[in-house]
Amino acid sequence: MSATCDDAAEQVTRQLGFDCHDVSPVISVRNPFDLASWTMPVLELLIIVGAIFALVHAVRRFRGGDPINLALWFAPLVYLFVTEPPLYFPEWFGLDQQFGFIFAHNLFTVQFMWDRLPLYIIAIYPALTQLAYELVRVLGVFRRGALAGSIAVAFVCQVFYEVFDQLGPQLKWWAWNDANQDVNHPMFASVPMNSMVLFASVSFGVMTWLVVRLVGATTGAESRRGWSLTWRIVLAGVLAPPAMSLFGIPSSIFGGDTPNVTAQAWVLGIELGLIWIAGAWILVTHLRRREEPEPLTPFAKIYPAAYLAVMAVLWVSALPAFLDAKDGITSDGTPIGSGLYTIACFIGATAVLAALNANRRVPVGATGS
Repeated sequence: MSATCDDAAEQVTRQLGFDCHDVSPVISVRNPFDLASWTMPVLELLIIVGAIFALVHAVRRFRGGDPINLALWFAPLVYLFVTEPPLYFPEWFGLDQQFGFIFAHNLFTVQFMWDRLPLYIIAIYPALTQLAYELVRVLGVFRRGALAGSIAVAFVCQVFYEVFDQLGPQLKWWAWNDANQDVNHPMFASVPMNSMVLFASVSFGVMTWLVVRLVGATTGAESRRGWSLTWRIVLAGVLAPPAMSLFGIPSSIFGGDTPNVTAQAWVLGIELGLIWIAGAWILVTHLRRREEPEPLTPFAKIYPAAYLAVMAVLWVSALPAFLDAKDGITSDGTPIGSGLYTIACFIGATAVLAALNANRRVPVGATGS
């Protein structure tokens, strides 16, 4: 047994179709047409192109005097490199007793860190952060303050991310270690509820609030360049994980040596419901004011819709196996996500996009049809 492939890791990676003993410690590159599924290079292209598009957009706004988008491109990368290594190799950080082996990614085109970290996963952090922030910013919600805007970002992240998160295990994009009772349970279909709440919403909302407060609040944001901007980006990325962990305290009360999984599920379910209620309420009440929105940017107009469309295609391709699954497991032996929750997230994400466009067809003070 190697230091990077214990028994749990070996079992999970073999479920995905590869041996974690036979990996590259630094970087590996594969033919995208030889991956385990045609959906994998499609997913990589969608996310990596989105991250590049987001960077181009962030640089343009930075040159125009707004550094927040650029900060929100790099701060998630700081967050990633603070959180991901301990999740992949908890034994290196003395956390194996607290965390254990959590999950493994499948083999994609470009992979790092003993094939644990795909390039598209690095890209999804800035891509998704920019997607959610830019939608909320262009709708004008941040005029109501950093807190309201960040809660809306947490909600938007939830509905866009979960259409991807609920599909991944079925298509073997990654696999969770089901034997890890401390971290991966309770589960919502095939997705740990801790991941749904703390990562898919809270982390992005907290990071957005930190960046807006550190980088863009008050006057003089235009002058925040160089070292003045850099240390704020790093600080936001470093502070996001401990701030996020605060929201995990209520469910952790029911943890310990004999965790009450049912109670934890209720607590996390209530938190998830609050994210939906608060985020939707902020967006709806803001739109009812019929204020003039911010100018629609190419990134906000194109990428969120493209992301949702591609995810819809990937879901359609997975639908036959999803519908034929028995007891939540497909004929290929992979767990399926929640169909109803995915539909709810698609509806929520589509509603946000509809509001983005409908809000500018009837600007404030317009008359006639």
